[in-house]
Amino acid sequence: MDLFIVFILALAGLLFVLRRESGAAAAVSVLVVVGIIGLFMGTGWFSLLLFIGAGITALAGLPGIRSQWLTPRAFALFKKVAPKVSATEQEALDAGTVGWDGELFTGRPDWQKLLSNRDTGLSEDEQAFLDNQCSVAASMCNAWDIGFERADLPKELWDYLKKERFFGMIIPKEYGGLGLSARAQSAVLQKLSMNESLMVSVGVPNSLGPGELLLKYGTDEQKNYYLPRLADGREIPCFGLTGPRAGSDATSLPDTGIVCKQKVDGKEVVGLRLNFEKRWITLAPIATVVGLAFRMFDPDGLLGDKKDLGITCALIPRDTEGMEIGRRHCPIGSPFMNGPIKGKDVFIPLDYLIGGTEMAGQGWRMLVECLSVGRCITLPSGASGTARYVTGVSGGFTRIRRQFNTPVADMEGVQEPLARIAGMSYIAQSAVMQTANMIDNGEKPAVPSAILKSQLTDYQRDLLSDAMDVHGGKTVTLGPRNYLGLSFAGSAVSITVEGANIMTRSLMIFGQGAIRCHPYVLDELAAKDADDEDAFDEAFFNHAGLVFGNAARAFTQALGIGRGDVPFDNAAAPYARAVNRFSAAFGLASDAAMGTLGSDLKLRELLSARLGDVLSNLYLTSMVLKNWHEGQAVEGERDLMAYSCEFLLNRAEKALDELLHNLPNRTVAGMLRVVTMPLGKRWHAPSDKLTQSIARAISTDSALRAKVTSNTWNTLEKKGEPFNALAHYNQLLADFPRADKLYKTLDKAHAKGELPAEALHPEQKFEAGLEAGLISEDDAKFMRQYESEVLEMLTVDDFPFDGLAHNKRKVVKHNVL
Repeated sequence: MDLFIVFILALAGLLFVLRRESGAAAAVSVLVVVGIIGLFMGTGWFSLLLFIGAGITALAGLPGIRSQWLTPRAFALFKKVAPKVSATEQEALDAGTVGWDGELFTGRPDWQKLLSNRDTGLSEDEQAFLDNQCSVAASMCNAWDIGFERADLPKELWDYLKKERFFGMIIPKEYGGLGLSARAQSAVLQKLSMNESLMVSVGVPNSLGPGELLLKYGTDEQKNYYLPRLADGREIPCFGLTGPRAGSDATSLPDTGIVCKQKVDGKEVVGLRLNFEKRWITLAPIATVVGLAFRMFDPDGLLGDKKDLGITCALIPRDTEGMEIGRRHCPIGSPFMNGPIKGKDVFIPLDYLIGGTEMAGQGWRMLVECLSVGRCITLPSGASGTARYVTGVSGGFTRIRRQFNTPVADMEGVQEPLARIAGMSYIAQSAVMQTANMIDNGEKPAVPSAILKSQLTDYQRDLLSDAMDVHGGKTVTLGPRNYLGLSFAGSAVSITVEGANIMTRSLMIFGQGAIRCHPYVLDELAAKDADDEDAFDEAFFNHAGLVFGNAARAFTQALGIGRGDVPFDNAAAPYARAVNRFSAAFGLASDAAMGTLGSDLKLRELLSARLGDVLSNLYLTSMVLKNWHEGQAVEGERDLMAYSCEFLLNRAEKALDELLHNLPNRTVAGMLRVVTMPLGKRWHAPSDKLTQSIARAISTDSALRAKVTSNTWNTLEKKGEPFNALAHYNQLLADFPRADKLYKTLDKAHAKGELPAEALHPEQKFEAGLEAGLISEDDAKFMRQYESEVLEMLTVDDFPFDGLAHNKRKVVKHNVL
């Protein structure tokens, strides 16, 4: 018994100092003190082990001792096994900032740092633009007309977008732009995402176009000329980066710009001769000015001694001789303007370089810095806006669609995907707005941009698939009445562009985060490059302290010990504590993977992807918690917050479990499992009770439904405007309680034989019920109107026999005499 008491004292003392990363001296003190206590209690041999442990800890951990023998050996080994960071990788690492993603790597996230930048919402002018101009633009979109009949936005919509400066959202007011915050840009794109072509046409010039590059790197002359013209739509920009042989690996651009001399208007001019081939370039077919990325060479030394200057960006007018532009690709599901650009021996003067010759060779850094912000906003906002709209129409349809005399929204098989749609929508809304708020507070979130892009566009595909399931035949039949089919088909575009999700998940999220966000790895690599043993000693042994600290935190928190206080209410606190626990487990697993695999971890993409999944789900959970903390909750929102957190934490734990199952070093994997999951997996998928609660709320006229679908195009159309399915569903749901009572009255009467047996259609039951005195004339009038609108929402389109054929001459005349 005495031995057990001494063992528990030693274990508790070590866990206490390790959790706080108090250092080797504190650990030595604990071992010595407990060892002395053990001597008095008669546990001599165990006390001896504690004294030996104290000696080893002192030799390995006390700075004055370890620097004499351990540090030189550890430094020599580190220089052999540490991964080499290429110049392009280093530029990517240097670009952007580290914020909450870095906190999650520490294993002890400081929630106050996340909560310190409160989301204050949109300004009065920004909200007015969202409510007015965005609603007008949305109301000018007819998806069938855009997608099938003209393969373009209507001219009046293009004119309106230019007039209201939609293409100048990021351009400051001093240059004629709107100067919107990142939050407002996101809100605008979420509202416009009810039509993919509209959202992309507005989003790309504000994220991937040359505007941001000019703002940050352009010369004063370039800014003063181009920015006002971009803001008011006199110039339509595109940016040529991707080519046939350079997609996700953008650093391998084969397009070249050779410094040379050429006579222009009788004068010899130093410039560049460009040869390039780009494809999948959004807005290229109609662009008036082309941003271009290429590899710049100076073989004759006209600019200096350096022959290979590296990736460079230029801005080239459309009518430049030698450039081929105007042809179109056909993006699946959504024919937004997209096409190839080619150039053969295209000569441009040096002042076409963005930022002038001083920025020659700086293109990769420029792109990484700008794209990291753009990727946080455009496609994630499109995914979030789609989720809002899909939540609204799916909830509405499943409530008015009746089978077996009951709304299908009340069937549990339908409730499962409905709740999942709402949960993913809530997560997406929280993530895009809170991350945009970080940008407005000065951050350039590189790793979060990869998380949002890959995770939320995956959500978009998944929830559209769920929406197609719950709609059934309504949305598998294309036509003007189908408000989901084209979006479903087009979801693959968002998965692919701006960094394919496969590559983003398996290479970028953890690949960048492990070095950029880790508290000590970057310092260790810098010490290696500088051959600075003292700097390495400090970083390496702080790193070692972090490893032991995360092990102690992960183990104790998994057992429910020392969970600590978190700045959230009782509803959210358990999920914040779970983030703390998994943050420690993630930090420990990350170090174990890097330590056991070294530079080979770069090639182990399945492991890297799972580590990225843990980080992604913890980040998204944090955004949900911050959104809950700052918002004014409505009835039912607590269930949706809980559902979202449980959905994410279940995924995080599953990814961690799969990582440990596949980590090559099985001894280390086994130890990690004991430390991080001593009681096994704890987080299950959301309960049926939560699922049913959420499905009911989003399929009825509830405060939660209104909040989840807010800032969506939900106004009833005026004469001549396209049909707005969401607005009609909202109207039907407002009337549903009255209609539902009448449905039940008449169905019950029909079942009892009080109405004619042949009265099978709802309309027949209304009239028979009126005649039988079961309902009033006012009720019958109400139901005639209500059911006519229901039937319109359930109806699908049909076409003339040869209406689907593009070439009528090839139509086979079946059954025609």
